[in-house]
Amino acid sequence: MDTNAIKDFVEKTWDESVIPQLMEYIRIPALSPGFDKNWEEAGLLLKAAKLIEKWCHSMELKNCHIRTISPENRTPLVLVEVDAFLAEMSDSILFYGHIDKQPEFTGWDEGKGPWKPVLEDDKLYGRGGADDAYSVFTAITAIKALQEQNIPHGRCVLLIESCEESGSVDLDFYLEEYKAVIGSPDLIICLDSGCGDYQRMWLTTSLRGGIGGRLSVDILSEGIHSGNSGAVASSFRIIRQLLDRIEDAGTGDILVDELKVDVPQNRLDQIREAAGILGEDLLGAYPLVDGAMPAVDDVVQLMIKKTWGATLSYTGVDGMPSIDKAGNVLRPNTTLALAFRTPPTADPFSAGEKIKQILEQDPPYGAKVSFDISKSGNGWEMPRVSPEFEDILEQVCLDCFGNALGYTGEGGGIPLMNLLAQKFPRAEFLVTGVLGPHANAHGPNESLDIPFVKKLTSAIACILAQRC
Repeated sequence: MDTNAIKDFVEKTWDESVIPQLMEYIRIPALSPGFDKNWEEAGLLLKAAKLIEKWCHSMELKNCHIRTISPENRTPLVLVEVDAFLAEMSDSILFYGHIDKQPEFTGWDEGKGPWKPVLEDDKLYGRGGADDAYSVFTAITAIKALQEQNIPHGRCVLLIESCEESGSVDLDFYLEEYKAVIGSPDLIICLDSGCGDYQRMWLTTSLRGGIGGRLSVDILSEGIHSGNSGAVASSFRIIRQLLDRIEDAGTGDILVDELKVDVPQNRLDQIREAAGILGEDLLGAYPLVDGAMPAVDDVVQLMIKKTWGATLSYTGVDGMPSIDKAGNVLRPNTTLALAFRTPPTADPFSAGEKIKQILEQDPPYGAKVSFDISKSGNGWEMPRVSPEFEDILEQVCLDCFGNALGYTGEGGGIPLMNLLAQKFPRAEFLVTGVLGPHANAHGPNESLDIPFVKKLTSAIACILAQRC
């Protein structure tokens, strides 16, 4: 295997073919179904899937079958089958990625926007390029690089869904419907994760789960003059009291026992190793305002809290007018969107029910309180890989990046990983990605680091060759 020839092919393909197509993809506002109730009528997810399908055909992989599947009331799926090349293998290597997008969000830099692809300083800006459409381009380019060099590879299946950002509600259906195509993979490659820096490939060792819901407090049937405050409690004050039941406002620690777990010793060792690589750079990886600082100033503790701690974010609010329309009124209701991140090994379903019980019992002042859970998803801890595969990963990282492989947990989640682990218990997992410092997936200025993704694509090609 000529690694330099693979790198050259990848470089040329990304520059001449992939980047132009990714830019076209970014222009499509293909919001995930959870953010667009009219997604099926709008047809934007299907449009994105068809763009991906057309590009895959243009790569002219040998013994390849490509199709977009879009049953009524199901989000589209791009399914790619590539037969083993110059080799005989009955098992599949399963690639996973997604093409649905998070909403626009605000705060994009001047000249940039979610549906406006911009190439600047070796980064491609725009919604969905890094999270996660690059994944299918990386996988197909890696396979093509091997075929161009007449290097054998095993059978590959690409499962590219369009509902990941909304909980992958159709994935179980597709896994069952096309189980004969997928087969029994001995390796699952998920390219929807993050990286600690852009100097090496990072193996994701764990992902947090999640609980999403709405906490609503009603105290009045209609708004009244704020001169009545004192006689009637503010719905916001009541909601503050309720939140104190589940979160320590000083430390951010979650007080629910069901969300407290012990971190395994091997993960602690990997966290300390990653902290040694990233050092103080990790503390500066966030776009804090001048004078602000991270929640903790110790790199190891920061990584533990981010990857194995339970946290609560407040991602939306109803019941409050904008400031320019805010009269002196005691508002009747406050509703908050709560987003919990749960430890990889915690049970988010039982924890969600416990949180609901804690919030709704004995409401202050007899207010009407409800916590409605909209979604829950399991976390995931990487199954142990074989020493042989670990050696392959280490060597490939050195060959393609010039640095040792990194190991880290991720603070976000990919709920389907638990599903895949249950369905394919004998498979090894390679979960990695491009969401490193300032990639800012879900927020403004989402970006894909082009030099890094080229190296990652070459690394995936080398891994496929080594697994054959």
